[in-house]
Amino acid sequence: MGIAVRVGFAGAALWVLAACGGGGGGGGSVVNPGNPGGGGTGYTPGVFPPRADFANQCITPRSGTSDRAGSAFTEKMFLRSWTNEFYLWFAEVPELDPTTTSAVVPYFNNLKTPQTTPSGAFKDRFHFTFDTAEWIALSQGGQSFGYGMELVLVSPSPPRRAYIPFVEPGTPASAAGVARGMEIVRINNVDFVNDNTQAGVDVLNNAFNPSAAGQTFTFVLRPTSGSDVTVQLTSASITHKPVLLDTTFTQGADTVGYLVFNDHIATAEAELVAAINRMQTAGVDDLILDIRYNGGGFLDIASELTYMISGRTGTFESLVFNSKNPNRNPVLNQPLVPTPIHTTTQDFSLPPGQTLPTLNLPRLYVITGPNTCSASESIINGLRGVNVPVFLIGSTTCGKPFGFYPEDNCGTTYFSIQFQGLNAMSFGDYPDGFAAQNQTGRTSVKLAGCSIADDLTHALGNPLEGRLKAALDFRASGNSNASCPAASGFAPGAQLKAGQQTVTATDGQMIKSPLRENRILRDR
Repeated sequence: MGIAVRVGFAGAALWVLAACGGGGGGGGSVVNPGNPGGGGTGYTPGVFPPRADFANQCITPRSGTSDRAGSAFTEKMFLRSWTNEFYLWFAEVPELDPTTTSAVVPYFNNLKTPQTTPSGAFKDRFHFTFDTAEWIALSQGGQSFGYGMELVLVSPSPPRRAYIPFVEPGTPASAAGVARGMEIVRINNVDFVNDNTQAGVDVLNNAFNPSAAGQTFTFVLRPTSGSDVTVQLTSASITHKPVLLDTTFTQGADTVGYLVFNDHIATAEAELVAAINRMQTAGVDDLILDIRYNGGGFLDIASELTYMISGRTGTFESLVFNSKNPNRNPVLNQPLVPTPIHTTTQDFSLPPGQTLPTLNLPRLYVITGPNTCSASESIINGLRGVNVPVFLIGSTTCGKPFGFYPEDNCGTTYFSIQFQGLNAMSFGDYPDGFAAQNQTGRTSVKLAGCSIADDLTHALGNPLEGRLKAALDFRASGNSNASCPAASGFAPGAQLKAGQQTVTATDGQMIKSPLRENRILRDR
């Protein structure tokens, strides 16, 4: 966790202010009919002046920028016109009068479709904002302060429940003996589970969001077995390790690779190439790709990994914008060009143009959970688009075939869905996620495999860990669904919905920065 991790305790509840958060419906009843033209700069229902008429007209202009004096009305009118121009479902946005509300961000929060998916989840669960200065620092690779342990939130309100799914090596948490499966009990004598006071909430906030290196907090943690342990953790600048583990197992006469891939960040390129080279040397016959905690990141890295797994070429993903822009990317004002399956390095952490290694595998076994999101789901969808079977072990994925370009106005950066990704077969309709065949509840796409809840009692990479064991057993059975135990994973939907307190005993919402849980495109 670090400065980019958006965790906030507000009153008695734990609110997750991240890219894949929950959402509410719109406030209004008239569906947006589109712009019939004209209208000046005042508000007229159904009329949308150019967004440039209101851009950078701010309540509080920033010095040294193009901001100028404006008002809440001009900021809201900018957002209204911007949404009408770029939002994927602009025609479903309720008509909202900007003169009847005072605050800008709450107005933006309702500039989205109120429609739901078949599971009952909101179709748009991914609407959010970020302070522009923080976003610039984050997106340009500024320091991230934390302890080297991730956090999964199972229950956000008292009685809260949160656990640590993994610890990164060489970090303060690792040095202190923090381990997978430990639950948070107390921080600096504040009861994490039950404290309802603002003073206590402030302590928890400060602990989860250290603002600099060298800040020390005392954590009481509960292992999966044994007594509570007390550790002092001092924040440090954390560099995430996207490939947490790679190893092989022997199954009969075959060698099976296992790779824990947690982040589509720039350093993943070099780490993935090194891991695939090791597996190529080992002569693996199959691969189990563990992306249960991978929220996404750079789409080009997902494309690279697709080639390194399968050796296939062709289209990886095509983008579809709203009906106003059938052939052009309206943000970049460029013709729509599909992202190919990359066969060479793309200049993330290796020099560009180097031939990527490939395992040339005919199928993939993938371990997933509700935090498998966005660019990670693109690997599943992209492989299926080039006729590579994908077998799924775990819980239903996030359900996010969507993405957006950030938009700054008056010191706030806005994120509103602008495109959907389609594979080479023009499929991208999985708003309720991918799930195993025996998963109960509504999901968008069911794949052969087993629904298995997360197993916190074993380390990642231990062949007895529930999801890994199920993947190995499923493979040994000849990929028979009859080999699956009773379904225990999570469905339907991707994240905690309004009023929902728990997912399963172990499947919750992981707290990550927007850079680590989205489809991120690079300008070319």
